Amino acid sequence: MKKKMTVFIPYAVVLGLDFYIFPCLIKDTGSAMFMLLCVIPLIAFICSVVYGIRQGFDGVMPVAAVILFLPTIFIYYNTTAYVYVFIYGIITFVGNGIGRLFYKKCQSVS
Repeated sequence: MKKKMTVFIPYAVVLGLDFYIFPCLIKDTGSAMFMLLCVIPLIAFICSVVYGIRQGFDGVMPVAAVILFLPTIFIYYNTTAYVYVFIYGIITFVGNGIGRLFYKKCQSVS
């Protein structure tokens, strides 16, 4: 279990940077929508796909995305951003599942 968490830490750091650094670049409503609908979910998706490819499917990834994003609602956004908690959880779940498909292929090649 300890090794599994050690492997997950870099991905959690990327998610944390994604959720906490990119909102600092928001200047107006347009840039906020671009960040919330394009940049942040894309990075979360790519991170979860890479995790899935390297480690297989793990339910920790979507849960971590939800837990890491929740405080940003109070820091950067307002209560209307609660919907993004579910969206980012689903995006990381799907990304991790897609990565899992390639995990099997990578394991059979090795």
